[in-house]
Amino acid sequence: MQTLVVNVGSSSLKLGFYTYQAGRLLCTVMEQYPISAQDPATRISEFTEAHANGPVDAAVHRIVHGGNRLSATCFIDEDVEHTIAILRSLAPLHNPAALKWVRACRRALGEEVPQIAVFDTAFYQDLPEVAKRYALPQRWIKQYSIRRYGFHGLAHQAMLRRWCELSPTGGAIGRVISLQLGSGCSITAIQDGKAVDTSMGFSPQEGLIMATRAGDIDTGLVLYLQEQEGMTSQAMQRTLNEHSGLLGISGFSGDMRKLLASSEASAQLAIDIYCYRVRKYIGAYLAALNGADAILFGGGVGQNAPKIREKILQGMQWSGIVLDADANNAAQGKEARISTNKSPVAVWATSSDEATVMAQQAVALISESSG
Repeated sequence: MQTLVVNVGSSSLKLGFYTYQAGRLLCTVMEQYPISAQDPATRISEFTEAHANGPVDAAVHRIVHGGNRLSATCFIDEDVEHTIAILRSLAPLHNPAALKWVRACRRALGEEVPQIAVFDTAFYQDLPEVAKRYALPQRWIKQYSIRRYGFHGLAHQAMLRRWCELSPTGGAIGRVISLQLGSGCSITAIQDGKAVDTSMGFSPQEGLIMATRAGDIDTGLVLYLQEQEGMTSQAMQRTLNEHSGLLGISGFSGDMRKLLASSEASAQLAIDIYCYRVRKYIGAYLAALNGADAILFGGGVGQNAPKIREKILQGMQWSGIVLDADANNAAQGKEARISTNKSPVAVWATSSDEATVMAQQAVALISESSG
């Protein structure tokens, strides 16, 4: 069985092939591209021609928002596609792009090749009521299916799985705080393998400061600015999604690499606020979990920026987090424990291999459907 993995993010595209034979799942190729104007069907055709080893049996897509109706991995039919489209206003940077690639795969690979959706929100379907409920009138909650959905679920699952493999103790799952720090950023509190809280909410805008997304913001301020600027809701949404966050604070970039290399005061302020916000969330989740056994850093920033990890965790020895400066500095683009061996909380830089989780869930669905 050969499966094409299509992972469209807010700033990049990943395409890969996985084969499943004799009970083993193997990644044969994985490539990353910047989001560009190239026709998606052409990109898929070229990638398939260059890397496919025979017929493609299925294509699996990461879908950021599945809402209440789409809570588990499924085949993409007309009804599923319609639901994903309806949810585009809640994930404007992701759902429309994912649908574009679903349709491109159909054109490039043929109608007979199954398309499979794997949802970032699925990991958070069973969040405790105290974590998923907003303090809004019950009528709105019921009528509009309002809740905290959570996102980046595949990345957090991947980090957890990888830590279990890397941990010298065999990765006995207890209390874990995982951080996905990339263009989009989120943090999740996990108890015995289940998500109990997460920073993103009804949409991927809530929570940590991101490259171009504002994260947590006073709703009164949003209403005030909308009135003062005479903005439509669509214009406000674009500003909060595309012109805020690190870009908004620094005034010139949402790319953490550029900010770290800059001598501008605004760049340093953006980094300071970013790290402070992450540290506050870690403190909150230490309270929610009654401590932690492990903290996991993943994503482009989380795995490749030792200075950011150090700045986030500075002064947290009181909570049992003791960073190993040398190990942290050496862990740039590779997996490693970055806390001291005596640190009560194990801190790791880990990969967030969403593609493997996607391929695993696709194979499981195909196997289940074939009896």
